[in-house]
Amino acid sequence: MTERLRSDYPVLRPIGTRWEDEDVYGHVNNVKYYSYFDTAVNGYLIEASGTDIRRLDAYGIVAETGCRFLRELRFPLPVEAGLAVTRLGRSSVVYEIGLFQGDEQPAAVGRFVHVYVTGEGREVTPVPEQLRAVLEPLVV
Repeated sequence: MTERLRSDYPVLRPIGTRWEDEDVYGHVNNVKYYSYFDTAVNGYLIEASGTDIRRLDAYGIVAETGCRFLRELRFPLPVEAGLAVTRLGRSSVVYEIGLFQGDEQPAAVGRFVHVYVTGEGREVTPVPEQLRAVLEPLVV
């Protein structure tokens, strides 16, 4: 499978690495990649929609995550997270996130699935319209 290049992602978001992200092996620990995915997706949703997503009647819970680790990430170099939506359903969104560090080839490629639920009762509900509007341009 050919990985998307940096230029193939509709949105790129900068993420600063931190001293604490590196482990004793001298690279960013794999658990941090999932934090980068969460930060990139939710930061995009908030900034692009102009909405505090924590105040919506429905919110995305993470139903699934995964990552293909291709190369090490290192501190103190910044990371760019490329965002794409591979599926925009009625109540769910499947994201692909490429993590880049100074190269066109990704260091890692993640899968991140949000399922939207109501705040009260946690019932599955449609993706809020103000979020759908900013997600549609990311569909690849």
